[in-house]
Amino acid sequence: MAKAPRGERMIITLTGKRNAGKSSLINALINQDVAIVSDVAGTTTDPVAKSYELLPLGPVTFYDTAGIDDVGELGEKRIAKTKKILFRSDIALVVIGEQGITDYDKNFIKDIQQYRIPFIVVFNKQDIQKVSQKDIDYCHVNKLKYYQVSAKEKAGIAELKDQIIALAPDILKHEKVLIGDLINPGDLVLLIAPIDLAAPKGRLILPQVQVLREILDNDALGMIVKEREIEEALHSFARKPDLVVTDSQVVLKVSGDVPEDIPLTTFSILFARYKGDLDKLVEGARKIDNLKDGDKVLIAESCSHNINCDDIGRVKIPRWLTQYTGKNLDFEFSSGHDYPDDLEKYDVVLHCGACMLNQQAMGRRILEAERRNVAITNYGVAISKLQGVLDRCLEPFE
Repeated sequence: MAKAPRGERMIITLTGKRNAGKSSLINALINQDVAIVSDVAGTTTDPVAKSYELLPLGPVTFYDTAGIDDVGELGEKRIAKTKKILFRSDIALVVIGEQGITDYDKNFIKDIQQYRIPFIVVFNKQDIQKVSQKDIDYCHVNKLKYYQVSAKEKAGIAELKDQIIALAPDILKHEKVLIGDLINPGDLVLLIAPIDLAAPKGRLILPQVQVLREILDNDALGMIVKEREIEEALHSFARKPDLVVTDSQVVLKVSGDVPEDIPLTTFSILFARYKGDLDKLVEGARKIDNLKDGDKVLIAESCSHNINCDDIGRVKIPRWLTQYTGKNLDFEFSSGHDYPDDLEKYDVVLHCGACMLNQQAMGRRILEAERRNVAITNYGVAISKLQGVLDRCLEPFE
């Protein structure tokens, strides 16, 4: 469980005012003392993450966060961090202390609703103060799910877990398919994986590993080669591959080397469908044709890594995009969880494959771009578009 990829974990975030009992509640939920508990307001300053196996959902990450009523300049920064965690969460628990629902809580609930995150109002500290009829009425009027617990006495914790499981988005309750619906048992799949400067020494990158594993899980045959060995691999087979999947960076060469009657796509396009919304990301790539001089382009990465002279996001894509459009474009970059709040200033967002984000977090990034009327696509879809092979790479999904 501890080794489940970070991008595959459901994220459950506990929010609420200082001293509402968030740290006590997370300790009760996982039955471990991972968060510091104190009567001093503001004990939790930075988000605290804890991996946990919540059956039948599987691996999840619980986040304890700073109080939404934190004060001062540092307090504002802590609240901003809480919102960043919340933005990529699948479920939120709004923890209410003995003071009941306050204006802070009501305003934060509006933020959660804006992000379209399923949430439960959790009335904690029921051993000290029972929930008021006023707060119950507020939940009923606003159609809010609520539950009453005592983290200190661990009362209602098992039932709260059941509520969390029931609230999980349906898409997280079912096994997600990366390539399994495109292949059948016994099919032959050829994977093209160039080894460049950014590749981790001694390892394949996560998308390649996940695709290869799903090939095996579906009782198909997988072979992986570098781009210089395609012709030799094709000649070594007794039959044609049923599917070829390539790294986007060499998609033009691979498209030329692989006969037209063999289905072809890219790892990143598979992830566009697996983690995001392929149709919307394809639509975003088509809008590259509308870029003009001076337009702003955001290159968004979901992880942080050393930048080299041949970096895909910082070097290659800006070069290819400039060559394709012939325009003088203004490129900006973001990495990790630093997704800009002012997306509306960009004309297009080119996002990485999101292998380090879960599906809900990537979906939320797409939603934010839509809300701001900004075109969004991902690396692989965009690269295939820029290389003139996008239509071919989409054929396996038709």
